[in-house]
Amino acid sequence: MLRFKLTQHSRDEQLMKNIQAYLDCGKYSPSSISEHGDILVWRFMDIVEKIIPLFSKYPIMGVKLKDFQDFCLVAELIKENKHLSLEGLEQIRKIKAGMNKGRDTGLNSSNSPGEVA
Repeated sequence: MLRFKLTQHSRDEQLMKNIQAYLDCGKYSPSSISEHGDILVWRFMDIVEKIIPLFSKYPIMGVKLKDFQDFCLVAELIKENKHLSLEGLEQIRKIKAGMNKGRDTGLNSSNSPGEVA
């Protein structure tokens, strides 16, 4: 299941509710155990028709851009029904494993640029 989650500090709760209302999809949930809240979008059509176009029009700056590009790649694989094959599912798993904290930024590696371990 493809999901989009946006997290911000609880002091930005009104901003998050405004974003959720603007997107007209997903759900805002404050955390009961920490000082943050999330907007979670889980409907595939909302992701494809609202989330991806928004962040394509207004690109993400910084390291999260690569995660968004991988997210778009997975969405495309799902649109093409490639997630229904073992090969496609394995491709999605590999992409997911390299996202967020799993991404190799090269900062903790002794490899030279362009070198693969």
